[in-house]
Amino acid sequence: MMMNLFDQFAPATLLNISLIPLAMLLPWLLFPTPTLQWKHNRLQTFQNWFLTTFTKQLLLPLNTSAHKWAFLFTSLLIFLLTMNLLGLLPYTFTPTTQLSINLGLAIPLWLATVLVGFRNQFTHSLAHFLPEGTPTPLIPALIVIETISLFIRPLALGVRLTANLTAGHLLIHLVSSAVPAIFFLSPATSLVTFMVLTLLMILELMVAMIQAYVFVLLLSLYLQENT
Repeated sequence: MMMNLFDQFAPATLLNISLIPLAMLLPWLLFPTPTLQWKHNRLQTFQNWFLTTFTKQLLLPLNTSAHKWAFLFTSLLIFLLTMNLLGLLPYTFTPTTQLSINLGLAIPLWLATVLVGFRNQFTHSLAHFLPEGTPTPLIPALIVIETISLFIRPLALGVRLTANLTAGHLLIHLVSSAVPAIFFLSPATSLVTFMVLTLLMILELMVAMIQAYVFVLLLSLYLQENT
């Protein structure tokens, strides 16, 4: 049972070829390239409105020097959002349930924000390790704590995204397995379970969107500290 339960998180393969790269490229195919003929297309209009609104909201607290990251953050949001939502469809695979992929996204981007801070404001970046007014006996311990908190940020980014998506998928799988199993024993209970499953699907849709936004938002906050 446990093997069947966690088989949904096993990397999908076809003829011993991993399908993860294909799943990671698929989201970009869902966003059509703007053309003059599509100027009044509803999908294109919604896409432009969404990207414009998100970019304004994300860059509002950032300095002007950090606005060059807008394209990267917007692309990352689209990438995570579409992969999270596509993973809720039947017979699909969600690459963002793999910790290795999430850490592969989180560590380089977090490291880039840290390097930007050390490059542009070296003294200010070092000051984060030792707040002003710290008592002398606490200086060594505080430096160690701040260093650990700095290096744990990319791990928290990757684990947060993985844990939330994995927990939701497991819960939906368990509840959906219970619906047909108890149908012949108690149709009323099966109907209630199906209603709970519908609510869980709505909740998981919200989690998929919110976690993509939180991932990008935290990276923007890290960038704000270093610009």
